[in-house]
Amino acid sequence: MANATDVAENNAPARKLPVEANIFLVLIGIAVFFEVLGWIVKGDTFLFNPQRLLIMVLQVSIIGLLAIGVTQVIITGGIDLSSGSVLALSAMVAASFAQTSDYARAVFPMFTDMPFLVPVFAGIAVGALAGFINGSLIAYTAIPPFIATLGMMVTARGLARYYTKGQPISLLSEEYMWLGSGTIPVIIFLMAAVIFHIALRFTRYGKFTYATGANVQAAKVSGINVGRHLIKVYTLAGLLAGLGGVVAAARAGSGQAGMGLAYELDAIAAAVIGGTSLAGGVGRITGTVIGTIILGTMMSGFTFLGIDAYIQDIVKGGIIVAAVVADQYRQRKRAKA
Repeated sequence: MANATDVAENNAPARKLPVEANIFLVLIGIAVFFEVLGWIVKGDTFLFNPQRLLIMVLQVSIIGLLAIGVTQVIITGGIDLSSGSVLALSAMVAASFAQTSDYARAVFPMFTDMPFLVPVFAGIAVGALAGFINGSLIAYTAIPPFIATLGMMVTARGLARYYTKGQPISLLSEEYMWLGSGTIPVIIFLMAAVIFHIALRFTRYGKFTYATGANVQAAKVSGINVGRHLIKVYTLAGLLAGLGGVVAAARAGSGQAGMGLAYELDAIAAAVIGGTSLAGGVGRITGTVIGTIILGTMMSGFTFLGIDAYIQDIVKGGIIVAAVVADQYRQRKRAKA
């Protein structure tokens, strides 16, 4: 005769797959779709080409850095529209500190022949400062995150253009450009993902982040200094955008004010596709990494098939809307449970 424990186990509802597992299955489905379509249309492989696969991951590694920061912001119930512009400003500043040659000395006499880490820290510091300003405005003036980061988006882009009157900054040192060579951008992206995954899952910083997004009033009652924590979260998001700018300039071999256009939308899309809820309180870095790869797979797949770039933008917009609709559905389902 079955005992009470056996009966309870038999009657217990089946465990659902974690959100990340479902998203990973979607990634596999998309990859198979483009692989089959590639054979039919072009008679060539898509993802089984190592060079094409590496290029795809390299293209999304910088967006992935931004998405890691944006994920944490969204978990708190906020939004960050400034990450693409902050990336551009950080890239310009970092590139100006990484100058070399006689021509560069004439343009930036104070910033040439700097040690390798100086431009890196300069770019990251600019990003962190922008994030700190975002967080301070939200925490101490009660400005909605949408408005505060929208203002930073416009301001940072303007500063990036003003910094050199719209001129690109080239002739960067070889030591600095090493950051953008080979698989280094991918390694930086994955290292950042691991660090912030651990921070969100196993530290007080993560607990405060989720608590703030789940119920800000309850977080305040429990003793969390919500304002100070929001400043930390937005500062880290800015820092990651600054790091993205440093890597982007190193990879391109120059700093340009037009870098990172619409990257903030890609970062938000990657986070939401990866299961981060726009309502706050829900999200994981692992899901964001998969969401970033999904975006990269789709864009690379369209390019592989020769689909027009304008069509790609239309599809990308549809993906963002679909991801938000799916998020709303998950929220309603969770509320009924």
